[in-house]
Amino acid sequence: MTEPVITITRGNPTDEELAALVAVLLTQPAAPAAPAPAAASGWSAYWRSVRPPVQPGPGAWRLSGRI
Repeated sequence: MTEPVITITRGNPTDEELAALVAVLLTQPAAPAAPAPAAASGWSAYWRSVRPPVQPGPGAWRLSGRI
């Protein structure tokens, strides 16, 4: 046998009061849905923070100072 979901600890509610309480509880959403995980943005990708190696050649000195 399962345990009761609602337990009255004080007072002596009438059948109508219990019915009103159950009706209110049934209109509430069961449980908040878990939020969907946020998709990773391309702006936060690792490869955006890493520059390719500098290749020797004309203009290589200029590229060495750029990120």
